[in-house]
Amino acid sequence: MWYQTKASKILGIQYPILQGPFGGNLSSVELVATVSNLGGLGGYGAYTLSPQEILEVDRKIRLATNKPYNINLWVSDTDALDGTVSDEQFNRAQQLFQPYFEELGIALPGKPEPFKSRFENQVEVILHQRPPVFSFMFGSPSADILEQCRKLGIATIGAATTLDEAIVLETAGVDLIIASGFEAGGHRPSFLAPAETSTIGTFVLLQLIKEKVKTPVIAAGGIANGKGVAAALALGADAVQIGTAFLVTEESNATDIHKQMLLSDAAKYTTLSRAFTGRLGRGITSRIATDLRSREKDFLPFPLQTAFMSHLRKAALENEKWDMILFWGGQIAPVLKHTKASELMKSILEETNSYFDDLKA
Repeated sequence: MWYQTKASKILGIQYPILQGPFGGNLSSVELVATVSNLGGLGGYGAYTLSPQEILEVDRKIRLATNKPYNINLWVSDTDALDGTVSDEQFNRAQQLFQPYFEELGIALPGKPEPFKSRFENQVEVILHQRPPVFSFMFGSPSADILEQCRKLGIATIGAATTLDEAIVLETAGVDLIIASGFEAGGHRPSFLAPAETSTIGTFVLLQLIKEKVKTPVIAAGGIANGKGVAAALALGADAVQIGTAFLVTEESNATDIHKQMLLSDAAKYTTLSRAFTGRLGRGITSRIATDLRSREKDFLPFPLQTAFMSHLRKAALENEKWDMILFWGGQIAPVLKHTKASELMKSILEETNSYFDDLKA
C-alpha cells in the first residue's frame, strides 16, 4: 500500500501525512490531536514558548491523543549579535517604518529588549517529556542532543532548503529530512546560506536530495490534496508535510481574518519578505512588503523585527488595515476547499487511495 513507507514506520503512524507545526501561536492542541487521531502526524510549533508552556502543551496533547505527535523548535532562534542592535541601526528602522505607524495613529515603539536564545532550555523539556517526534528548523541540534533523542526513542526530523543542508542533516544522524520547497508558507528554514539563495521548488529539491541522501525524505511546500501526495511519493518522498491547507481549518489557532484571507482572491498573490520578522518568509502579499522590497538592509534582525512590528500588527488588526499585516500562507492556497481538519484529512486519503487504485486498474 502507498502509505506503508519508511517514514510511517519510523514515526509509528498509519499514513505518512504530517501537519505542519505552525509557530507564532498558530498551532493548537485540537488540530494536532485531530490529525494524529486520524492516522497522520499532528505537529505543534513551540519555538516561541517558554519551557513551562511547552510542558503544559505536551501534557494537553497527551490527554487529547494516544497517537504519535510532533513538537517543533528552532535551533537558531536569533540573528541579533549579543541579542540586540546598535542605537543607530534601530533609529534607521524607526525612520523606515515611521510612516506606517503614523498612518495608524500610534507612536513608534522603543528599542526591543535584548533577546536571549531559549533553545537549550526548550530542548531540556523535550528530553524530559519525550514526545514521540521532535522536529527542528534553522539548523541541527548538537550531536549530544540527537544521541539523547535516540536513546529516549524520540524520532528526529530536520528541515532542509538545499541539498547541502540535507547532507549536513544526514551526517548529523537525523531520522528524517524535510525537503522544504520555496512554495511553502511561513519562514524559509535555511541555515547554511542566506534564505534568498534557497528558492528551490519542492519537487526539484526532493529529487536532488533523493539522488544523494539515503535518509527518508518528507516533501513540504505546495501540497494540499491527494494528487500532491501521490506526486511527491512518485518522486521518491517517504511522506509529505502539509501546512497552509491545515492552517485554514477551524481547528488551527489562526485568526478568523487570517483564514478568510487565505480563502479569498488575495491568496493568489504571495511574497517572500523579511519585513515583518527579520527572516525571510512567505505570506499573502502586503503593501509593506511591496513598498520595502529594496530596503531589507534597514530591517532589524530576527526576532527584534518581530517585536518591533508586533505593535504595528496589533493596531492594523484593530483598524482592519489588512494590507499592513503579514498573513502567512503558501502558493497553494487558491486551491483550498476544506475548513475542517477531519474533512481535509479524509479527502487527502480518499484522493490518494483513488489515484493509486486507478494505476492498478
